[in-house]
Amino acid sequence: MAYSHVLLGAESASTHVGVRTITMRDLGYALRQGFADFNAMPTHAIFLCLIYPIIGMVAARLAFGYSVLPLIYPLATGFALVGPFAALGLYELSRRREAGENASISHSFDVLRSSSFGSIVALGLVLLTVFGLWMAVANAIYIATFGYADPVSMTQFAHDVLTTSQGWALVVLGNGVGLIFAVTVLAIGAMSFPLLVDRDVGAAVALMTSVQVVLKNPATMAAWGLIVAALLFVGSIPFFLGLTVVVPVLGHATWHLYRRAVDPEASPRPELRPEPSEKRYAADFPANLFTWLK
Repeated sequence: MAYSHVLLGAESASTHVGVRTITMRDLGYALRQGFADFNAMPTHAIFLCLIYPIIGMVAARLAFGYSVLPLIYPLATGFALVGPFAALGLYELSRRREAGENASISHSFDVLRSSSFGSIVALGLVLLTVFGLWMAVANAIYIATFGYADPVSMTQFAHDVLTTSQGWALVVLGNGVGLIFAVTVLAIGAMSFPLLVDRDVGAAVALMTSVQVVLKNPATMAAWGLIVAALLFVGSIPFFLGLTVVVPVLGHATWHLYRRAVDPEASPRPELRPEPSEKRYAADFPANLFTWLK
């Protein structure tokens, strides 16, 4: 029964979610509203997103030592692959602000008690797997073009990439393969996570709805994907610190784009499980996060 809920949502959920046509004007509107949300809740947004660049840098150092230079660009653009999942708390804050409800930091974690949490985790694992595959493929492409030798310096690496045949092969092949990963994630994740925060429709319906939005608005969603990738790359340049602004703005903007692109009114809102009154113990972690399986 629990697994059926993860895929299909609440028993009373509508299997059809309306999809609208959106234009470039809607993208501008979403970005403006996203920036407005960030201005209204900067402390919340920075608190939620400050950990992402730190995790990115630490993970890179642990996995690849100091030879992370060839993977800086894939790592920067790869944030777009997990962005829809990482911004869950931001969607909830934007939803509450839009509805005129209290948007304090504690409410950003309401998703942990949502009846949609199982579906969110399922789709989140998909995105994390795609991100891991992208990093492995990007590393393999670098090795195939430049071999196993580490770059001597940043200047020499930039020179080799921009002025040699191997470098241009790396640029063309890497961006071509990266585009495939980006289009895949855009199709399955752009609208699915905001929809699951907003409605209890299940992972399958959310995923199909996101794909339908992309298929109905291919040019507009392609432009959105380019905007997201460009802003994430710019935010990653100063040691990923710019992501503390870029990620929350894009997260809030994604919520507003979802509101323009999807009509979920026939579907039920997620139920929030009450806060447990009994004591929690460290030995119960992380099992106590997955009460939706019980």
